[in-house]
Amino acid sequence: MKTEMKMKMKKVCSSSVGGCSIIVVVLVVAALLLVEVSTIAEAVTCSPVELSPCLGSITSSSPPSSTCCQKVKEQRPCLCGYLKNPSLGQYVNSPGARRVASACGLPYPTC
Repeated sequence: MKTEMKMKMKKVCSSSVGGCSIIVVVLVVAALLLVEVSTIAEAVTCSPVELSPCLGSITSSSPPSSTCCQKVKEQRPCLCGYLKNPSLGQYVNSPGARRVASACGLPYPTC
């Protein structure tokens, strides 16, 4: 059976100039995209508790710490979900949260 597959691959590869290299490149690119998408999906765990270093800055006029800004950047993909949550939306949509996002150099999400 392996011999049959090798013969078919040789036939495909030899029938067109560069055919094998194109197939290999397409397969490699597809594999890289799958790895990239799975890495992105696994990279962020949405947890509003992660934003606790920002609480003081959101509720007062104190500037956000570097830890706060780092957490906001990490949780950025989650912010629209937080905005839609009735328990969290009022905090994420507050003037203090907008000020923190601005101070951290992040645009406020448009969902």
